[in-house]
Amino acid sequence: MTGGKSPNAVWHRASVTRRRREEQNGHRGLILWFTGLSGSGKSTLAHAVEEELHRRGCRTFVFDGDNVRHGLCGDLGFSDEDRAENIRRIGQMAKLFVEAGVVALTAFISPFRADRRRVRGMADHAEDFIEVFCDCPLEVCEQRDVKGHYRRARKGEIRDFTGISSPYETPENAELTVRTGEHDIEHCVQQVLQLLESRGAVKSPR
Repeated sequence: MTGGKSPNAVWHRASVTRRRREEQNGHRGLILWFTGLSGSGKSTLAHAVEEELHRRGCRTFVFDGDNVRHGLCGDLGFSDEDRAENIRRIGQMAKLFVEAGVVALTAFISPFRADRRRVRGMADHAEDFIEVFCDCPLEVCEQRDVKGHYRRARKGEIRDFTGISSPYETPENAELTVRTGEHDIEHCVQQVLQLLESRGAVKSPR
């Protein structure tokens, strides 16, 4: 899978533009890219942020790692190559949602810096992509181990498991680092919302 452009395909310019959609929605479209180890709280935080944004009237959608692998990326495994393709597909899909004026929240381990840089580079504007690092110590993630993956990885039953038998490359320039191993979900949600408000992406509640 090369991830290149399809031959003989020509991009169609819609008359309803992103700006018009954003004006109708009352907020900017953007990608909130949550990254971190399994069990670091990515999905929990992404859905909690979406809940608050939805309450404020924002157009949102969460791309969750497991859900995406049930359909769009159901043909992919967990080799380095398949992980890269998984992230590429999500990046392209999230970009389309941004064009629709939607806040696209993604919850993926996305362990490699190169893949995250690649997705960031897909954004038309720098402010369209916000990387949120869910910083949680490995030992805390293992203690949570909601899905039992760490236990199985330690036994050698799961190959290429991030943090155990495959590396996680910590973000170097994330727009926001949230210490999900130390703070409760309410505190973490407020950190994300405050960043969005400070950038003018969403309005503060009245």
